[in-house]
Amino acid sequence: MNILVLAGGLSPERNVSLTSGSLIAAALRRRGHKVLLIDVYEGFEGDVSEPLSLFTSDGNDSFSVSREVPDIELIKAKNNGREELIGPNVLSLCKTADVTFLALHGAMGENGQLQATLDVHNVVYTGSGYAGSLLAMDKEIAKILLEKEGIKVPFGIRVGKNDTPDIDEIYEKVGLPAVVKPTACGSSVGVSLVDTKEELADAIAAAQAFKDDVLIEKRIFGRELTCGIVGGRVLPPVEIIPKQGFYDYENKYQAGATTEICPAPISDEALKKINDATLRGFRALHLSAYARFDYILDDNGEAWCLEANTLPGMTPTSLLPQEAAAVGMSYDELCETLVNLAFEK
Repeated sequence: MNILVLAGGLSPERNVSLTSGSLIAAALRRRGHKVLLIDVYEGFEGDVSEPLSLFTSDGNDSFSVSREVPDIELIKAKNNGREELIGPNVLSLCKTADVTFLALHGAMGENGQLQATLDVHNVVYTGSGYAGSLLAMDKEIAKILLEKEGIKVPFGIRVGKNDTPDIDEIYEKVGLPAVVKPTACGSSVGVSLVDTKEELADAIAAAQAFKDDVLIEKRIFGRELTCGIVGGRVLPPVEIIPKQGFYDYENKYQAGATTEICPAPISDEALKKINDATLRGFRALHLSAYARFDYILDDNGEAWCLEANTLPGMTPTSLLPQEAAAVGMSYDELCETLVNLAFEK
């Protein structure tokens, strides 16, 4: 097949996406496909008079995640300040391809905007559709739907991206310690763990800097787990143990920063709770093809769902590929499986 891999964009997770995209492109070429990898924001400025010639069975796409979140304004400046989220020739190349692999993380790539655009143009693409992407990306909406299904979620309240927070009210309703995070960012971008009332205002301002509403949640203590689902099959969960601090942006993507155990050494009862919550959450959020759900398993054996990821990372340190490997599915096989699932939704 001719497969277009879309990565990059203007999300704070841009660098993670570019890494995922380069690895996915290489894997699909190894599976015998012809691939074109492009940045959805920067687009393709070359000659597109013979678009099929741009898809190749060999290539040297490579990228690695830096320790810092990318400077989005600098990316815009390098592209003459262009505000359009989809770059030149992207849609025409999507329509040329047999399938578009969405290797995007965050923002337009996961909030349903791109999915709706591709639907309008009758483009086949990987992952969930626009409705499920929208519902899962907004952490507050997702929590409401998950809780309605009987899935435990931490209590939290929302503060608008331009609002001045009432610290006393937040303290009274949520209590401390708390977790502060943007409602629609992934990869722990903008996340702070807050232990004192004095830290709340700074943490909220830091999250608002990502131009998003903010969610302040009661912090749940316990073992951190994540559980993927591919094609209706729940995969073995991973236990995540950062060597220092918490599972933030750097600990997620710098090799050796975190110990990850797959399958997670948990009881059969805990495994059943997480598997059941993953299946029910997947349906409640109207997801399709694949996703990954994050949990805290507390000391009482209760599984608290933190959020759903509709386009999980596919970097060397990412969790979904580890879970797939635990059931005998190689990275290359996983990528091709996600392509095949695109034609079923």
